[in-house]
Amino acid sequence: MEAGSQDSSSLAAPLIVDEKTHLLGEAEEVESNVCRLKTSTTSVFTTCFHGLNALSGVGILSIPYALASGGWLSLILLFFIASAAFYSALLIQRCMEADSVIRTYPDIGERAFGSKGRLVASVFMYIELYFLATGFLILEGDNLQKLLPNVEFDIAGLTIGGKQGFIIIVALIILPSVWLDNLSLLSYISASGVIASAIILGSIIWIGAFDGIGFHHKGTLLNLSGIPTAVSLYAFCYCAHPVFPTLYNSMKKKHQFSNVMLLCFILCTLCYASMAICGYLMFGSNIKSQITLDLPIQKLSARVAIYTTLVNPIAKYALMVTPLVNAIKGWFPYECKKKSCSFLVSTSLVISTTVVALALPFFGYLMSLVGAFLSITASIILPCLCYLKISGTYKRFCCDMVVTVSIILMSVAVVIFGTYTSLMGLIYKLSSTSAR
Repeated sequence: MEAGSQDSSSLAAPLIVDEKTHLLGEAEEVESNVCRLKTSTTSVFTTCFHGLNALSGVGILSIPYALASGGWLSLILLFFIASAAFYSALLIQRCMEADSVIRTYPDIGERAFGSKGRLVASVFMYIELYFLATGFLILEGDNLQKLLPNVEFDIAGLTIGGKQGFIIIVALIILPSVWLDNLSLLSYISASGVIASAIILGSIIWIGAFDGIGFHHKGTLLNLSGIPTAVSLYAFCYCAHPVFPTLYNSMKKKHQFSNVMLLCFILCTLCYASMAICGYLMFGSNIKSQITLDLPIQKLSARVAIYTTLVNPIAKYALMVTPLVNAIKGWFPYECKKKSCSFLVSTSLVISTTVVALALPFFGYLMSLVGAFLSITASIILPCLCYLKISGTYKRFCCDMVVTVSIILMSVAVVIFGTYTSLMGLIYKLSSTSAR
């Protein structure tokens, strides 16, 4: 992976462009699309929208399952994760204020720990993108199977189950989009993450209130064995930190960044908490890893929620894998970085994510693993470590240092227990599936 310029170009992504905004580079998605701006011209309102879009993702579908895993008291941990993620977002701002040369998330790692810091930050970011893209394929397969439950595919005498067949079909549909050089059209669709989340939440509330399901389940107060899964999925909802440096650099009034982050985190956390509470009250402890899989498909509101769920990942997939394509192309000699090379790398990425989705088709466990190991590390631990190093706070005992170190230690505990629980869950599901 090339340093500097390669990471910068990989971190660029198109947004909706207005008269005063000029955007650089190529597309990137980290749960949602963001931008790399040539000049600081973005208003506070626009930055709020893009911040909300970055934090609004498919995590909203699994948040009721997370609450069901941990019980009602685990909601406290949702607010703790949100607070820790907000605090680490402010630390990213402080790191960037300390050095005006910093433009991207890997730049922060390099400023703190040199080339090794850049490498670690980049690796976590790219692996997270890879597994998010894989999760999108699983999500599509699950929801299409929900709509068409009795479908099987016969290919050359080989019978393929509905979910596996849908994953392959969606991958084939997505494939041409990753060959595109200009992804500006997809960026418009992908920027609808906030609207999509609002539609899904509104549909779920409507189903519970007016379509006969009701909010009758009492649930469990606390389920200690499910806490690691709950915390991991809560963390998955706040995995947008690699795009925050871009948002900060794009702002006309950078001193307002902390206020923007506060508003974005409050609104998104209220949205997540509302979805978690409504879903748990509607379906109780037996709720599936995606709430759309529990909905009565004969109801129009349920179909609206499922169709909305299906559209966004198809648009976001290409934006998400583009930085991976750029990073991989950076490993090859310059003469290889042509369209044929890009075509080969893009196709290979789609094939590999499809294979992983077919091999590990368990959305809840996979996203729990992403949340525990990747999201916590990239969104909380690394920003805290970089801030301690860049600011020199680690050299003196103060309130700032105590809070930051405490968050790091608790986050490390989440990484250890959450990763272990997610891996054990994946292994159990794989063994159960192969035994059938």
